[in-house]
Amino acid sequence: MERAVDILINIVWSPVLVIGLLLTGILFTFMLRFFQVRYIREMIKLMVKGEKSDRGISTFQSVALSLAGRVGTGNIVGVSTAIFIGGPGAIFWMWVTAILGAATAYIESVLGQLYKREEDGEFRGGPAYYMEYGIGGKFGKIFGFIFAVVTVIAMGLLMPGVQSNAIASSFHNAWGIPYWVVGLGLAILLGLIIFGGVKSISKVASTIVPFMALGYILMALIIIVINITEVPAMFATIFKAAFNMEATFGGIFGAMIEIGVKRGVYSNEAGQGSGPHAAAAAEVSHPAKQGFVQSFSVYVDTLFVCTATALIILLSGTYNTTDGTTLENGRPSMLYSDDIYIEMPGGDRDYSGTAMYVQAGVDKAFEGKDYVFDPTFAGIGSQFIAIALFFFAFTTILAYSYMGETNVSYLTRRMSSGKRKLLMNVLRVALILATFYGAVKSAELAWDLGDLGVGLMAWLNLIGIWILFKPALRTYKDYTKQLKEKDSQYILYEPKEEDAKNAQFWLHDYPEYLEETGEIKKFR
Repeated sequence: MERAVDILINIVWSPVLVIGLLLTGILFTFMLRFFQVRYIREMIKLMVKGEKSDRGISTFQSVALSLAGRVGTGNIVGVSTAIFIGGPGAIFWMWVTAILGAATAYIESVLGQLYKREEDGEFRGGPAYYMEYGIGGKFGKIFGFIFAVVTVIAMGLLMPGVQSNAIASSFHNAWGIPYWVVGLGLAILLGLIIFGGVKSISKVASTIVPFMALGYILMALIIIVINITEVPAMFATIFKAAFNMEATFGGIFGAMIEIGVKRGVYSNEAGQGSGPHAAAAAEVSHPAKQGFVQSFSVYVDTLFVCTATALIILLSGTYNTTDGTTLENGRPSMLYSDDIYIEMPGGDRDYSGTAMYVQAGVDKAFEGKDYVFDPTFAGIGSQFIAIALFFFAFTTILAYSYMGETNVSYLTRRMSSGKRKLLMNVLRVALILATFYGAVKSAELAWDLGDLGVGLMAWLNLIGIWILFKPALRTYKDYTKQLKEKDSQYILYEPKEEDAKNAQFWLHDYPEYLEETGEIKKFR
């Protein structure tokens, strides 16, 4: 089975998918007239002053929920891996991927808003919904069904263990805490939160996400100040390596671009179909508003948080690169594959291993010593990164929970309320068990299956957004046209049937709600 999964992963995550995501970002960037650069100020304004809602979640909560999914172990382990394989230049290509990915994030997030439905008092939406209602017909229903099943399996069952394993490993490395203790603690915390539904999850995310992101970026800024004289040379190294002008990294030019793009996609998730779930949960007066703020969340993930990791590693000089051979330097051997891991003395694989570069960077900056892969000698770097990984990975599990629930809701929407509630609780219990299992056991197959599931989501979503991108482009034109005439808080989307076919909420539900409540007055 493992061999079969490996073969499938190589097919699904072939260069075709990575190039496809990159080209999609490029083409949408031109179609949207480089909005991700021109409207940064509007993105921030909408995120800070967005609408609040009793029926859905607020704009800020939707961004926090989205960031909970985007900002995870990839922001530490993924960046470390990118530098390990591709050298410093890989960071530049992660930046490029983020800027282009913002355009893709706009399209998929707007589609999530356009075709959302109100179910059980909450807004639900995402690729499964816009595939069925946007594409329409039998093909759309089958397409949506397949995406929903893949997402429930990947996000609801397989990926949580990946995140919890990183948390447990980092806690064990920093303080020697047994894996099962960490796993049990995570299971209890999850149970207290996820049974409260999307509003409970979004409240926790909106509290934790700003704190974790700002705290991590602040740590990076402190290290920059400590090493301020080396900053110009560091950026010069990144740019020289990115364009193959740095002789030291010339032999890994191809690997640098590939791993930079791939890890950028893994980290910010633009185009993978995860972001639209959070975008659909918000109540806004115009779908484009969610497109703008979700695009900015891609920047927060990669340009801010991933860059913070890169700066910590590069300024401290605590990194190595590989040509694909085993690295032996007195530490546990680092083996090269698409997923980097530390091979422990007993043969177990620690997938949080490349975080040691970040741990080493913080240790060196504050204590002047190199990190030692032993909890007895771990310094402030190991402990800080363990805490950061906890917040990053735990909020990602919460986001996985919401995405899994949304797709269970989609699959069961024609069942009785009793059956729907039962199946939803089954998923929640399964997710908690998967989280505990991943923490206590290095589940290599789960990592591979999770990557396979995410890759399949990306393929299906890419096809879906290319079929449906025109309605999303119309929202952009409508919003920017109105923005020239009025403040964003007074902008209202009033589409015709031909503008967004089968968009039930925007064509019927929302106009009726505005008339009944008298809210329509503020837009007139």
